[in-house]
Amino acid sequence: MIKIMEYGQVARDEIFARQESTVDVSAIVADIIEKVRTGGDRVVLDLCKQFDKADLSALEVTPAEIDEAFGAVEPKFLDILRAAADNIRDFHKRQIRNGFIINDKDGIVTGQKVTPIEKVGLYVPGGTAAYPSTVLMDSIPAKLAGCREICIATPPGADGKINPVILAAAKIAGVDRIFKMGGAQAVAALAYGTESVPKVDKIVGPGNAFVAEAKRQVFGRVAIDMIAGPSEILVIADGNSNPAFVAADLLSQAEHDKMASAVLVTDSRALADAVAQEIEVQLEALPRRDIARASIDNNGKIIVADDLDEVFAVANEIAPEHLELCVDDPFAYLDKVENAGSVFMGRYCPEALGDYYSGANHTLPTSGTARFSSPLSVDDFVKKTQYTYYTKNALLRVAEDIAYFAEKEGLSAHARSATIRLGSEDK
Repeated sequence: MIKIMEYGQVARDEIFARQESTVDVSAIVADIIEKVRTGGDRVVLDLCKQFDKADLSALEVTPAEIDEAFGAVEPKFLDILRAAADNIRDFHKRQIRNGFIINDKDGIVTGQKVTPIEKVGLYVPGGTAAYPSTVLMDSIPAKLAGCREICIATPPGADGKINPVILAAAKIAGVDRIFKMGGAQAVAALAYGTESVPKVDKIVGPGNAFVAEAKRQVFGRVAIDMIAGPSEILVIADGNSNPAFVAADLLSQAEHDKMASAVLVTDSRALADAVAQEIEVQLEALPRRDIARASIDNNGKIIVADDLDEVFAVANEIAPEHLELCVDDPFAYLDKVENAGSVFMGRYCPEALGDYYSGANHTLPTSGTARFSSPLSVDDFVKKTQYTYYTKNALLRVAEDIAYFAEKEGLSAHARSATIRLGSEDK
């Protein structure tokens, strides 16, 4: 049964605590990374056989396999994938950033140019579920950014094949290359390169504890998007909300993972009690009820606050990945939201809209990192380079000031690099 707490009557660490995994996989991951770094394809293939039970002769998916998979997916789902992809493109194309130039001072030009990251690797989880939505969400912004090569790594099944819906989504999104590999070994292969896997410049995408730890360990050799934790949702709901709707939305995240977190914050004790009962009813009908039950029992919470101002204070403290505003006029409350990855507005906007279809990205900051992080976007696939140009006369006007500043920091060579040009002849 989900826990119901009165805000202000329990310790804050009890309200905001979430059961976390205590398993340390860092040593295992470090060993895998080193083996892949030195052994290349052979090690990745061996690990694929060990962990995924797939006996492969090659890592890369062939064009024939992609065409076969595309033909195996029902036309209705292909149409839905195309519609979702169109929505994602429409949302993210507005994030495309241009450079700028400032030349409003005599003899001075400064500016910034925006360049796509050349090669990116996208990790798409496998295991208990296939996620074509992640393919679309991660690859379309990279495509819009202009990345030259977009590679996907995703674990195969025991038959050595990738789920057809993953390959269909990749084709629709315009992915360049797809590799049959998962776990820490996939991250290592992308970070260091192998005989068949290109070394990329950035790795993005969610994964299990081994994937997250591998991303942490290769950071610095390559860029990463974030260290993603278990999925989480926080629903803000007032007393007029439908408890069945709220319960369904909480369970939509609880079924992801036993470590997922589902939280309701409300100003209505009656709603809190009704939602708790409704969760029990709906749980019994879920195919993934064992996963959802563990999530609800371990990490689920209903927090009852005195009023909506206090409700939003609680939500901002938690800084959730997904935030639903189940109120009559959600736009009136949007400015109260300070920390959240993605916000779903109104009583008819379930978080699942963002997972699949609305176009806003579903790769989001977790574990409270929405306090300082943002959803995946086109910005994640570009880099900015700034530039400065001064004529001789423009430099001479400020050379003494530059030198004075440098001397304050004890850097006399910096100072001299400016003053040495005073009175010099043009070269």
